[in-house]
Amino acid sequence: MARYLGPVCRLCRREGMKLFLKGERCHSEKCAIEKRNFVPGQHGKDRKAKIVGYGLQLREKQKTKRVYGLLETQFRNTFEKAAHMKGITGENLLGLLERRLDTVIYRMGFGTSRAQARQVVRHGHIQINGRKVDIPSFVVKPGDEVAVRESSRNNPTILSARDATAHAPAPGWMDVDRDGLKARVNGMPRRDELVQIPINEQLIVELYSK
Repeated sequence: MARYLGPVCRLCRREGMKLFLKGERCHSEKCAIEKRNFVPGQHGKDRKAKIVGYGLQLREKQKTKRVYGLLETQFRNTFEKAAHMKGITGENLLGLLERRLDTVIYRMGFGTSRAQARQVVRHGHIQINGRKVDIPSFVVKPGDEVAVRESSRNNPTILSARDATAHAPAPGWMDVDRDGLKARVNGMPRRDELVQIPINEQLIVELYSK
């Protein structure tokens, strides 16, 4: 699956807020938002227009895509899947995004960013219910046990990320054993547990429903 390979700090600047795309750097004075909190580009400082209507919906969709590290096709496919599920489409969408394996690893604290968590998955360090899974878009379900494989338990990247994220609380829909490098999915995430960054999913639903 294709992925964005450009500079990620400009994505935060474009959305005007921290999207926490670079792990620990986002919590330091090196964060681009701390230095240059304006839209990137030659005329970024001069862009003062108020965003309304379609523009507001588009920005919400772009922000959500960037938070979860998806490109348009994959994000649209996830929305279509959410639209065909029972329940509220917007909440279904966020639930599917949160239950992606790369985001689960990030929430467990074994990656300081979703990009690093995705790399951990792609390199084959993770198993689900005892079987290796190296697909970041894999969606976990209640009852699944997600764990670092035995051969990867001393991986310095995973251990360093675990120590760096020791202060971050685990989501309520997972029981995380940080020492055992594993977690069990207890249920579906509730709306108030879904995201760290404010997202108005209804705007995304309105955009795709046009």
